[in-house]
Amino acid sequence: MPGRTEIVKLLAEQPIGSEVKVMGWVRSFRARRFLVLNDGSCFQNLQVVVDFERFDEELLRKIQFHACVAVTGKLVESEGKGQDIEVLAEQIELLGACPADAYPLQPKRMTMEFLRENAHFRMRTNTLNAVFRVRHGLAYAVHKYFHDNGFYYLHSPIITASDAEGAGEMFHVTTFDLAHVPKTEEGEVDWKQDFFHRPTNLTVSGQLEAEVGALALGKVYTFGPTFRAENSNTTRHLAEFWMIEPEMAFFDIHDNQDLAEDFVKYLIRFALEHYPDELAFLDQRIRNEEKNMPKEKRRPMGLIEMLEFVLAHDFERITYTEAIDILRKSKDFKKGRFQFEPAWGADLQAEHERYLVEKKFRKPVIVRDYPAEIKAFYMRQNDDGKTVAAMDVLFPYIGEVIGGSQREERLDRLQARMRQMGVPEEELWWYLDLRRFGGCPHSGFGLGFERMVQFVTGMGNIRDVIPFPRTPGNAEF
Repeated sequence: MPGRTEIVKLLAEQPIGSEVKVMGWVRSFRARRFLVLNDGSCFQNLQVVVDFERFDEELLRKIQFHACVAVTGKLVESEGKGQDIEVLAEQIELLGACPADAYPLQPKRMTMEFLRENAHFRMRTNTLNAVFRVRHGLAYAVHKYFHDNGFYYLHSPIITASDAEGAGEMFHVTTFDLAHVPKTEEGEVDWKQDFFHRPTNLTVSGQLEAEVGALALGKVYTFGPTFRAENSNTTRHLAEFWMIEPEMAFFDIHDNQDLAEDFVKYLIRFALEHYPDELAFLDQRIRNEEKNMPKEKRRPMGLIEMLEFVLAHDFERITYTEAIDILRKSKDFKKGRFQFEPAWGADLQAEHERYLVEKKFRKPVIVRDYPAEIKAFYMRQNDDGKTVAAMDVLFPYIGEVIGGSQREERLDRLQARMRQMGVPEEELWWYLDLRRFGGCPHSGFGLGFERMVQFVTGMGNIRDVIPFPRTPGNAEF
């Protein structure tokens, strides 16, 4: 009796004439003769030919959609279309039944919202199966890129006492019984009795700790979960998401832009080279969805065509001031098509970002030198006294995927900025020490991993590119 062989190995080696054993889940069982299996080892399926007269009828009735079976048989060349090889079943064992009348998933089109409500099953669908394979590949590519380019992987803390973004939208961490929070004589929360003896939160960014690493190891990156307690239900936001944050000593804003462009192009190239079947499926899925849409609402390019287009062109680089000027001179603004007016001093809205990328330049855009008033305290102040050396990388369909800056390495400038923005120096004494003792010019950026996965897979909602999305009111799985 042969041991189990993964389907990916059978498809690669094709040992015609051999007796093989495969295990997998039933994708279909056509005419009670053609059993299609997938074992998760690859995106492709394996067809099993069943002579129903050889098997117990009750067993065959139990082999329904997504039942799990083990099949032993002879591997032969396929006489049908769509596959090179198939297995002639000699033995079939039911490993796990899947009663069709109770199983939430059916072999038909289901909405993404329905699948989110059944997130423990949704990876079993072709669409989400493809998405999470690509997600894995991109995660691997992140580590490979930085390792090959001399970076060190730094594990930044998930629990922190600092708010790197200054937005205050953080999840609190405490061991207190919230019904009986200890108080001081003044009626304030007695944090000395809490686990860390001070208020702590789930991190929104590993950047500040990455700067510690960069000023010792030269080039580091973090890649881990981050959290934002923002009450948002848009297709672009999650409460728990993954961030990639490289930090580099001796890099200025222009070096930072070069690295960001090279990095995201590497990720796209890796996905195209290693996940062609998954991307082809997702590409066709988008085409099918857009068949009945008005032409103006369809994507100008297919998914794979768009990814290849991004690789073939240098990213456009403009300043924030130039971006505002372009937006205000655009037909979309003059004809009142923008919901928000583009004005110097205000942040770019998603509609502005998409105009620059999809209509004006028709390729990714890097915008730099933003007004200081709308950016974080740690960004290096430019000589004009109005802007900081910040940058955003904008992509089609999803807008910003990367935000970064050259960091303010001048102690006096940084302290003045912190005072201006109300950032307490005593809480970030260690951050200021990086400038007091051997500081240097340095830069870094953050890439929202889910937004990158969303772009590469073409999915319309960020909740569909993370296995278990955390959003307001949703922590079910």
